[in-house]
Amino acid sequence: MKTSAYIYLLCLFGCSKPSVDTGIKPPTKPSDLPAYNIGLADPTIFADNGKYYLYGTSGDVGFEVYESSDLVNWKGPVGKNNGYALSKGESFGTSGFWAPQVFKYQNAYYMAYTANEQIAIAKSDSPLGPFKQTEIKSLAGNGKQIDPFLFFDTDGKPYLYHVKLQNGNRIFVSEMKADLSDVLKETAVECINASLPWENTESLPWAVAEGPTVIKLKNLYYLIYSANDFRNKDYAVGYATSSSPIGPWRKYEGNPIISRATLKLNGTGHGDLFITPAGDYKYVMHTHNNNTQVSPRLTGLIDIKFQKIKDGEAEVIQADPTTFKLLKSTQP
Repeated sequence: MKTSAYIYLLCLFGCSKPSVDTGIKPPTKPSDLPAYNIGLADPTIFADNGKYYLYGTSGDVGFEVYESSDLVNWKGPVGKNNGYALSKGESFGTSGFWAPQVFKYQNAYYMAYTANEQIAIAKSDSPLGPFKQTEIKSLAGNGKQIDPFLFFDTDGKPYLYHVKLQNGNRIFVSEMKADLSDVLKETAVECINASLPWENTESLPWAVAEGPTVIKLKNLYYLIYSANDFRNKDYAVGYATSSSPIGPWRKYEGNPIISRATLKLNGTGHGDLFITPAGDYKYVMHTHNNNTQVSPRLTGLIDIKFQKIKDGEAEVIQADPTTFKLLKSTQP
């Protein structure tokens, strides 16, 4: 009996097949993947159905898009055309794809963007694209114009804030047709230009105010913008207010609200304001790559608050430098 039992145990353990390395690894958790700084300049974030979509200046072939459910863990590029939400050849433009804005209007998704130093609007059925035009064209306007931001007032009327390149980069606003097919060219009005010392620290003959974002709060319009050439380490963010979407605009005396002085980083600016489902305001923006190199610019996020300082006066915009973080992505 003992001999039989011994032979049985020997076969059970000694005759079993040796383990083989199949090369198959267990599924990798997102936290195990290497993270990379996202390098989108002039960024914008669009929130839709529980997800956030990040777009920005991506090169000369279109616009990439990244995706996140929590603003911390990003994957991408995830656009439907090899990572791109908009691709050259499917909409206006052959080069210089800059500064996109994405929004939803009448159950469709739209992207307003710059290409060839003109502004165009493309349409899609998904935030991931592809954004296309049925008629390849740019919007009407005189001369070169860039950096679009489409704003819908509380009465539903659309306005296009943008930058005209004439004796500097100057921010304008135009009324738009209700179907967004074009601007009403004759309604263009200048909002602001770079006229203050912080807005042109190098005293250049071509002063720059650009990257407009507009929000309305308690019947007051806030125009957030960036000033200085983007290559200047003093590139920074300020804002102006008005009781009307077409101005006149009054610049905040405490400008800039985001700068090299507050973040200890060079080239902080040109972004977009958005609101989370919890009602928190955040501003997505770019910085220089490092203290000696401008590009590729890095994408970052900072918390914004509208703060009451004095009774009887409008709330002021404050950015919390302790909340700033660079955005990182893992490959999808």
